[in-house]
Formats: sequence, C-alpha cells, structure tokens
Amino acid sequence: MILVPVAALEQVCADTFARVGSTREEALRVARSLIGANLTGHDSHGVIRVPRYVDWVKSGDIVPNQTVALVVDTPSLAVVDGRYGYGQTVAPEAVRIGIEKAQAAGLSAVALRDAGHIGRIGEWAEMAAAQGLVSIHFVTASGSILVAPFGARERRLSTAPFSVGVPRDGKEPVILDFATSIVAEGKVMVASQGGKKLPDGALIGPDGEFSTDPAMLYGPYEPEGPRDGSAGPGAIRAFGEHKGSGLAFMCEILGGSLTGTRATHVGRKKFANGMFSIYVDPRRVDPAHVFDADVSAYIDFFKSAKPAKGATEVLAPGEPERRMRAERTQNGVPLTEATWNSICAKAREVGATAPAIDALGHR
Repeated sequence: MILVPVAALEQVCADTFARVGSTREEALRVARSLIGANLTGHDSHGVIRVPRYVDWVKSGDIVPNQTVALVVDTPSLAVVDGRYGYGQTVAPEAVRIGIEKAQAAGLSAVALRDAGHIGRIGEWAEMAAAQGLVSIHFVTASGSILVAPFGARERRLSTAPFSVGVPRDGKEPVILDFATSIVAEGKVMVASQGGKKLPDGALIGPDGEFSTDPAMLYGPYEPEGPRDGSAGPGAIRAFGEHKGSGLAFMCEILGGSLTGTRATHVGRKKFANGMFSIYVDPRRVDPAHVFDADVSAYIDFFKSAKPAKGATEVLAPGEPERRMRAERTQNGVPLTEATWNSICAKAREVGATAPAIDALGHR
C-alpha cells in the first residue's frame, strides 16, 4: 500500500481525462470527485475507476463535455437527459435544477436519464444539504447486471445505489449513502487489486455457494489488467435479504424505468446511470422550526446507546466519512500498488506526462 498526496493524485487524474477530450475544467471536476470518494473512504468509487472511465470514453460510453438536455420542465418537476456525459458534469447540473425548484416551490423532483457513471451518490446529497435541503436519491446502473436478488443465484439487478441527505444548521449534514448490494462492484475491484478483502458471503456462485473470490464476478484477470464484470460466473448478493433486494428493485424502477433510462437489462449496449431525486425544503415543511433541534436531539439519543461487543462507539450516518476525509486529506490517499500502477499505465497510454507519476514512481 502506498500513500499518494491529494495534489499529486489530482494532477495525474486530471491530466489523464484532459488527454481523452475533456476541457481542463471538466477534467479537474471529474478528478476531484473521484478523489473525494477516496477521501471519504469510498475507494470503490474513487480513482480506481480512472482506467475504466478512459476506456468508456474510447468506447463512446462516456461523451466528454456534455450538458444536460431539459426534456420536461414544470415548476416542481424536471426530466433531464445526461446524453452520456461524465456523471460528474451532468449529475450536478441535474441537482442544481432540483435545488432551484425546491427553493422556489418547497418541493421538487428531478429525473436524470442516460448519464455516465455519476460516482458517489452521497456527493449529490451533500450538494443539496449545503443549500439547506433534504434529498432522496434512487439510482440504477443500467447495463451493469451484477447482483443476484434475494433467493436467487443469477444476476438480475445493478448495485442500485440509494442515498438520503439531511441538512443541519451550522453543523455537518447527515448523509446516508450505500449500494443495495452487500458490496459495491468497485469494492470487488478493490479486493481484486490487493485491497480490503470482501466480507463473507458477499458473492454467490452458479452452484449457489457463497464466495469472497473476485474471480467469481470478473473471471480470470491480471493484477493490473482490466476488470470485466460480465465475465465471471457468479454474482454479488443483495444486502439485507428480502429487504435490501426489495429496495434495490425499487431503485431499478424509480432510477431506471421512471427516468427513461430503463432498469438494467441484458439488451442495453451502453452503460448509463439513471437517478430519480426528491428535494424538500424543511423550512417550508416546518414553520415552527422543530426539525433541526429534533434532529440534533435524536442524534444525541441515537449515539448514547451502549456499544456492542467489539465496537467502541455508535456513529450516525456520515460520521465515518467525515473522519476519514480529515485523516486522508492530511496524510494522503492509500492505494494498492496494483491500483496505482493501473492508473499510471492508463495515464501514459493516453500521453499524460504528469510529473507526479515519475515523482511517486510507477511501481
């Protein structure tokens, strides 16, 4: 494991994206978003995805420098087409539309269709919370069939992320953000490159036996080579038995079917994220100003529970990410050598010559 300083990592990633067609502004935005995921401890949605993003640009699955197209526009509802642009470009555009409508009307909904990979969904919940809004996000990864429903051994779901953000006056927001599978696909990728091992039972094989072997998802692979999630014989399992599987199903329906992206299915040729988001202005709902004080009181009550055996404290949603961000911002982003080497190899492949590559070493 090596520690890469944030500034050096940003330089390598941004130079790489610029070399495959993004403006400097977009390249920096995508790089900072991915690094932001690493800083919060969501390595599955961080810079490990740089090589895959580059390959998606080359294949046409991501189109650089896009802006959303407004398909439906009412005072409280918008449908926007991401046109396969980088998710880090089109998702914040969609979120801004939702924020503006909720600020004007008190409540809004935005359906984002056909976006490139939109990264860590909690980033968009944080964006709304920064403007004082509660938000709820249902997401599908259409064309990415990776997860077996409860009671199944075959893939029928994407990792179907879900996120909720709650603002707090003068304090950090409460952010819930997770894939509805036991692990996100990116965590399988991290494990396959020598990172944190998968929890027991995260994967299931064609024989119905549980597994932690990333080859169950990817098939045979080289340490620094590409990962093809469609090549393995097994699947990721949905979390929480029937409850997680049911939430994943609804993410597919709302994030996929309702947005026009369509729920994940075998006939889709291009990967796309679809996201259905709801925004609420708590100041309109709560003229008596009960909300923020009650949230604070409940967090205190929640955290006062005695820790279970093996735990040191009870944490509210978003606390682990904030602590990780502070630690990694100061000390650097930990990457396995295989991950760092794959990023450097892809950067060199597209002609990036960031000094950080040579300074840190292409190991």
